[in-house]
Order: sequence, then C-alpha cells, then structure tokens
Amino acid sequence: MEAMPPILETAPKKRMGQLFKEKLKHNASLYLLLAPATILLILFAYVPMYGLLMAFKDYSPAIGVWDSPWVGFKWFMQYFNSYQFWPTILNTLKIALYSIAFGFTLPIALALICNQIRVQAFKKFFQVTTYLPHFISTMVMCGMILLFLSPSSGLIANVLHIFGAKMPDVIGNPHAFASVYVWSDVWQHVGWNSIIYLAALSAIDPTYYEAATMDGASRWQQMIKIDLPLLIPTMMIMLILTVGQLLNIGFEKVLLLQNPLNASGSEIISTYVYKIGLQSFQYSYSTAINLFQTVINLVVLFTVNFLSRRLTKTGLF
Repeated sequence: MEAMPPILETAPKKRMGQLFKEKLKHNASLYLLLAPATILLILFAYVPMYGLLMAFKDYSPAIGVWDSPWVGFKWFMQYFNSYQFWPTILNTLKIALYSIAFGFTLPIALALICNQIRVQAFKKFFQVTTYLPHFISTMVMCGMILLFLSPSSGLIANVLHIFGAKMPDVIGNPHAFASVYVWSDVWQHVGWNSIIYLAALSAIDPTYYEAATMDGASRWQQMIKIDLPLLIPTMMIMLILTVGQLLNIGFEKVLLLQNPLNASGSEIISTYVYKIGLQSFQYSYSTAINLFQTVINLVVLFTVNFLSRRLTKTGLF
C-alpha cells in the first residue's frame, strides 16, 4: 500500500506527456508554418542582443565583444554629460509627441467620418484615396517634400513667384522641421492607420444605431454616444503600441530631410546614433545611447499599459 502514491503521482504525468504529444502531432502543420517566422525572430531579434554588451565595454573589432575590456557605465555618463544630450532628447520628444497628438487622433476622426458615409461608391473612392499615399516609399516622399517646399525651385515657390511673393525657407528652418515631418507623415499614413478603427466600427451591433435613431439621435450624437465609447478598447491598445515607440522616430525620413540649416531642430537620438556609430565608428558609445533609448521606451510602455489597465480595464498584458 505504501508503494501506491508514486504510481498515482506518475500517472497524471504520463497522461500529460501523451496529451502534449497528441497535440503536437495534431497541430504539426501549424507549428511547421510558424517555424520560419520563429527562426527569423530568434536570429534577427534575440541573437543580436548579445551585442548589447558593447554598451558596457570599450569595444574593439580586432578583439571582439567578449574580450573587450569592461568600462561599466562610462558611455552612458559620456552621453548624459555631452552637449548633444538635451538637444537630441528634446527634439525627439517634440517630434514624437507632435506625431502622437495628430498621427493618433486624426485616423480615429477619419474612421468616424468614413463610417458615416452612406453612399457606398463614394465611400470606396474616399477610402482608396486616403490609403494610396501609404504606399509611397520614404525616399520618394522626402523627394516630394523637397520638390514642393524648396525656396528656390519648389512648386509652391514658383506659384508664389507669379504673384510676386517669396517662399520662406521652410526646409532650412529648424523650428518648422517638426511640422514638416509630422504633417507629411499624417497625410501619408492617416488613411492606412484608420483601417483598424473602421474594422472595429464595423463590428458594432447595428441595433445600437437603430435604437438611437428611434430615440431621435443625430449622426453626431451616435458618434459621441455609440462609436467613441465602443472604440475605446481599440484606441487604448493602439495608444499603448504607439507610445511604446515614443523615442523611435522614423530615422530614414529625418536623415533624408536633415541639412546643416535645420540640424539644431532635426537632430534626434536615432540620427545621432547613426552618426556616432557608423560615421565615427564609436560602436560602444552608439550602443549605449541606443540601449538608453530602448529602456526609456520600455518604461513608458509599462507605465502607459498600467494606467490603461487602471482607467479603462484594457491593456496589452
């Protein structure tokens, strides 16, 4: 009788093992489809994290990452005490918050407006028109911006010249750089970013609108009382994802629009890391700056997710 408990204890374990094998065999095709993405994620997202050691070492390509001497937080302190610390932080925050203020809210407004269009032909035309700019590449978009806003040969400058007016140097103005970046980005992506909100609106039960119409509610009241409250979970998820990338401004677009005249307003963390790491070959220093940026994004992500959980009961985790 004393030997029975081990047998009883191992029986559930055997059943669990058999159940796992059965599930693995049953879903083998799904795991096979998932395998390439998993391998790519490990190779390109997790394996390179070994390079984060460079932020705490005086890295030399000749001796490798592991054999380079440890220097602790030397590179972090160098960045904190550098003359570029506050300009890069403030420029990044300015563009990021500016982008969130309009790049996050306008797709919601566009989705609400599009959802109220009753003529299906016009609705499809409206959607396609707003989606198309999203497929313009970053390099082409920057070329278009320069073509339109060039103070000497730009399209707007030539039109103003006909009326005897002069085009201001918007591209060379550091104070105008954030507006040029954000509003061109909004124009390019506002339609595409509204798709997820349109999908959420299409899932709303039509009986809500029928009841509101019977009670005499206008379309504006339906948007305020029905659409917006039911969009809050989707809005909060998108806000968390957006804020989680707070300091990750589009590097390519900023670099392509940057010039010596607007550098004081366009130098952000990403472009500074590029110049320090790939142009000045200070690999450890650039890694430390990039790691600092990632840690800040992670802290902001957890903070916003916590607040969203407390206030709206919605969050990523």
